[in-house]
Amino acid sequence: MGSLNLMTTIVDRKDLNRYMEVYQNNDLHVTFLALGYGTASNEILDYLGLESNQKAVAFSIVEAGSWLTVKKQFEKKLKIDAPGGGISFTVPLSSIGGMKALQFLAEKQDYQKEEESTLKNTNHQLIIVITEPGYTNMVMDAARSAGAYGGTVIHAKGTGMEMAEKFMGVSLASEKELVLIVTKTDQKNAIMQAIMKEAGLSTKAKSIAFSLPVTDTAGLRLVED
Repeated sequence: MGSLNLMTTIVDRKDLNRYMEVYQNNDLHVTFLALGYGTASNEILDYLGLESNQKAVAFSIVEAGSWLTVKKQFEKKLKIDAPGGGISFTVPLSSIGGMKALQFLAEKQDYQKEEESTLKNTNHQLIIVITEPGYTNMVMDAARSAGAYGGTVIHAKGTGMEMAEKFMGVSLASEKELVLIVTKTDQKNAIMQAIMKEAGLSTKAKSIAFSLPVTDTAGLRLVED
C-alpha cells in the first residue's frame, strides 16, 4: 500500500495486446489508450529491426507496489528493455478530484489516502481531465473561469469503463478526450473545483480530474506576466 502514480506505457501498436494482458492480469482495468508516432529515423528502425514507428500510448493509475509487479513482468515476460521494446514510466499524482474518481481510477488496488506528493515545492501542476467526447469546451470554460489559460486535447479510448457504474453510479462511453492544463500550483485547487462543479460527474461531460507535479516549465512566463 503506497502512493498513486500515473503510469505511461509507450510500445509498438502491434505489441499493445500483450501489454494489455499484463494490465488485466494485475487488475489494472481502467486504462486510457491513444495512438502516437515515434520519431526514430528509418536507419534507426532498420538497426533495431523494427518495421514501423507507429506507437500505442497507455495511461493508467497504479499504486507503487502494483507498479513494481507490473514492471517486473514487462521486463521478464515482454522484454521491454530490449532495443526497440518500448518504455513505461511513472509520475506521482499530487491530487485526485473526489473520492468517487479515486475509487474508480485506483479500482481494486490496495491504497489508502496519504499526503500529497513529496514534490511539494513545485510552482506548477499538470491537471489532466478525462471527459466525454464533445465536452472539452465545457471543461475549458470552467477551467478559464478559475484562472486557467488554455489546454491541449488528446483523443483516447478507455478500457474498464463498465467499472464506472460500480464506483460512481454513472455509465461512461469508451471514447474519451484527455485535456491537459498546466497551471500555477496556487491555482490548481480552484481550477479542479471549477471543473468538477461545472463539468464533473453530475453533468453531461462526466469529467474526472487529477493532477501531477511539474518540476519546471518553459513558455509560460509571458502568459503569466
